Amino acid sequence: MSGDVVNLRQARKAKQRLEKERQADQNRLTFGRSKTEKTLTKALNRKAERSLDQGRLERQDDRD
Repeated sequence: MSGDVVNLRQARKAKQRLEKERQADQNRLTFGRSKTEKTLTKALNRKAERSLDQGRLERQDDRD
């Protein structure tokens, strides 16, 4: 009935290192883009908004 002895301090530190690495990976994906990629994304978003707005119907409510 003897289990493995675990040093809790080392386990906590290993868990913290793993969390920091996960956060670093996420930040690399989120912020690790070049200026060209960012401007391309902005331009594509603007184009999509314009094309979406072109198809929008505006209703005039005369309920004053």
